Amino acid sequence: MANLIAQRVQLAATSRPLNATEVQAGLQAIPVARDALAIVIGASNPFSGSLTLEELKGIFQGQITNWSEVGGPNVPIRVLNRSPNSGTHTLFQEMVLLGEPFGQDGTNFVTYTRDVTTPILQALRTDGISYTTVAQAQNQQTVKIIPINGILPTDAAAVQNGTYPISRNVFFAVPKQTSPVVKAFIDFARSPQGQQFVQQAEFIPIP
Repeated sequence: MANLIAQRVQLAATSRPLNATEVQAGLQAIPVARDALAIVIGASNPFSGSLTLEELKGIFQGQITNWSEVGGPNVPIRVLNRSPNSGTHTLFQEMVLLGEPFGQDGTNFVTYTRDVTTPILQALRTDGISYTTVAQAQNQQTVKIIPINGILPTDAAAVQNGTYPISRNVFFAVPKQTSPVVKAFIDFARSPQGQQFVQQAEFIPIP
């Protein structure tokens, strides 16, 4: 975004709304796709229910520590948290924890130092829980996606209309006064043909 403000680039992709500084610099954010986070457990985890957003918040803040507290077996919950360097970590903290801190690291709460996905998914086993993008989770044989408020992020309509609670827009950020070429590119990205490429990239088309 700094390069966009400095006019070193003409367009930037972002998964968050613009902040006040970026708006004051004359930028605008145009939605081109929808994306969602998936809450994942190991395929061998016996938990088969749904979590509420409040329960999920409690788990990742270390307040709910046993699967029996959310309708599962009497087994400690092992939280595998993504690296603070991950944009997914930031999004989860904003949307699920409402900007509040994650729980403290300990025996059953581990925050990774590197931004990795596959090692986390492989480490879930029978008691772990983590989060990742839907695209990274839905084709994995080693994980199960947990419904949130009874809704799965693989439900494209629920992601499009925001019913699935951990979903977001993906934007192209551009100056309000932009070139005809950039405008044509954005118009194409939002067109029916462009939205086919959005689907091929494993994002959800905009409504």
